[in-house]
Amino acid sequence: MEIQMAAAAAGGAADTSAALPTGQAWWEGIARARARIVALVPILGPHHPSLSSLSHSDRPAQALLEDSSLSSSLSSALSLSSSGSGSDPLCHWLYDTFLTSDLDLILVVLSFVPLISGLYLSRSSSLSSSSSPRPNLAGFEAVLLALYSSEVKIRQGKPIKVNIPDLGLPSLYHAPRQAPAGSPRVPEQGVVSPPLEPQTAVKSTKRASIVGVALDLFYRKIAVMPMRSKLDLCNFAASWAGQNCPCCHQLDDLNVGSLQIAMENLDLQNHNNSEPSPSSPRSSSSSLSSRSVVQEEEDGPSAKIRVSLEENDHGQYPEIRAPPSREEGEEIRIREEARVSSEGRIPLPWELLQPVLRILGHCLLAPLNPQEVRDAASVAVRSLYARASHDLVPQAILATRSLIQLDKGARMAAQSAAMANASVNVGTPTKPKKPEIFLVSK
Repeated sequence: MEIQMAAAAAGGAADTSAALPTGQAWWEGIARARARIVALVPILGPHHPSLSSLSHSDRPAQALLEDSSLSSSLSSALSLSSSGSGSDPLCHWLYDTFLTSDLDLILVVLSFVPLISGLYLSRSSSLSSSSSPRPNLAGFEAVLLALYSSEVKIRQGKPIKVNIPDLGLPSLYHAPRQAPAGSPRVPEQGVVSPPLEPQTAVKSTKRASIVGVALDLFYRKIAVMPMRSKLDLCNFAASWAGQNCPCCHQLDDLNVGSLQIAMENLDLQNHNNSEPSPSSPRSSSSSLSSRSVVQEEEDGPSAKIRVSLEENDHGQYPEIRAPPSREEGEEIRIREEARVSSEGRIPLPWELLQPVLRILGHCLLAPLNPQEVRDAASVAVRSLYARASHDLVPQAILATRSLIQLDKGARMAAQSAAMANASVNVGTPTKPKKPEIFLVSK
């Protein structure tokens, strides 16, 4: 079964909508999406509350991607201990849906890539180290091979390269811009991804590369992916790292004195901008303590600080949280372990870790991500940093350390902006709004 799936994926599915008129292609896309929704009836049962409404939607493929109830049911079915086999009907559905070559339906398949990749790698690694027989994961492998084969066909045996900036050449900001004497330099190129070789089966030596390509396809469309897909990847990444030692929070120790100096400078700047009246003196400590709660936990020579804004008389400020502490990170990890059927430390070669770090970077820094996704990504990237520090992988240490610093900088900037707004609002007198007067002609 998996050989036939891989052969069909390697050949690629013909795009039948390319030669059709616009209106007919639109209708063909709706018909394909409704057919794929109807194909879920034998898997989820005819009484699922979402299937009927989705099949009658004007945009069924997009509704299928955004429906949280149906996604939760499909995720639960994929997380069963018996899932992933060659006879798994849900794996057949995902494989056939991907081969439709419909862009909207492909997004639906890509939204389950983190869950499929996590379950496949965790089960393969946990049972390969034990004496029990290897489970039948041909269904997961067929879906991953379909994604991999499509990317092999697109790249046509060429690597992905980037131009590395040459510091010996003048940049756009040099004035006047003078070229160096001598022969012109050829820009140096770096290989981001080597050429992909066609594969008809998932071998143990190619497993990380195949899963990495599938995760890279997910990353390219991550802007339209639902929140549960990002959470799945963050939770699996934390469990793959298998590190919960103090190294995870090595970079989170903040200097109390430097933060206090920053607070004093902030209050001094607010004092210079707007001087308080003599009748209502306001000191830096009182204004800060009335609008914020600062908790200091001594931990050796350094301390960690968490600042959160409380509700004031004019409204409620959004809570800006610092990176999760050890206790919070452990609570997040324990809460999500119930959803993961199999987890554990796995090998993390660079071809697998590179797309994972790209996804975590988006989860940490994208402005539209909810706080839950950012906290889960924060826990994952710190676990990966500890794993890289123990394994002594230079590129992984540099990448994870940079993500942690960016995460800390973004959170501290948000805290400073929120405290500045709170201090300015305290010193700004509010004037009562004048009542509106309407002139009515007789």
